[in-house]
Amino acid sequence: MSPQLDSASIADYLIDHPHFFEEHAELLGRIRLTSPLLGRAISLQERQMEILREKIKVQELHMADLLRIAQENDEITSKFQAWTRALLLARDSADLPQTLSTQLQAIFHVPQVTLRTWNIAAAHEGSWFTAPVSEDARIFANGLTTPFCGANNDFEAAGWLEDASTVKSVALLPLRVGAAPEAFGLLVLGSSDASRFSAEMATDFLSRIGETASAALACLLR
Repeated sequence: MSPQLDSASIADYLIDHPHFFEEHAELLGRIRLTSPLLGRAISLQERQMEILREKIKVQELHMADLLRIAQENDEITSKFQAWTRALLLARDSADLPQTLSTQLQAIFHVPQVTLRTWNIAAAHEGSWFTAPVSEDARIFANGLTTPFCGANNDFEAAGWLEDASTVKSVALLPLRVGAAPEAFGLLVLGSSDASRFSAEMATDFLSRIGETASAALACLLR
């Protein structure tokens, strides 16, 4: 009695004998498969072409996605360069906070931007960016090692924004010199869109903005 073959055994046999269909080419035209795309029986060659087209389509979608990401990254890089250039062109250190916030708002299309700083040189006392800040806000800034993004849960810093009542989400960026444990300020970005700054979003780029802002404003420290 011939041993009963199961599908696994047949598959193993075909793998071990890659020239089987070369030796029995007539079978390629006789084998019929059901096409999930056409809903009818097709030849093995037709099914192979379907699989190949599906793979090509997946690759095309993957390449399109990579191209989209590359274009987005290029756009972000261009905006970051434009913002950095605006900071470098600021002639007076006292103008830096205003330039930093307004250009950040305009170039990156952030609805609301402001900042507060402390331990600033006496020459800048009374400026809008040195307005009083609570000890709790300073402690909060000191505790941030990366930008905070999320819903506006009545943060004191959100209240510094011009139209604070409309702010649904915020990004809070600590300002500090290098790896200093204590921050000397807080950069605040706000939006009426609750999803603009979400807890799930990546903060790498915001960290770069915070580091650049810190470097620019460090000249104001006493």
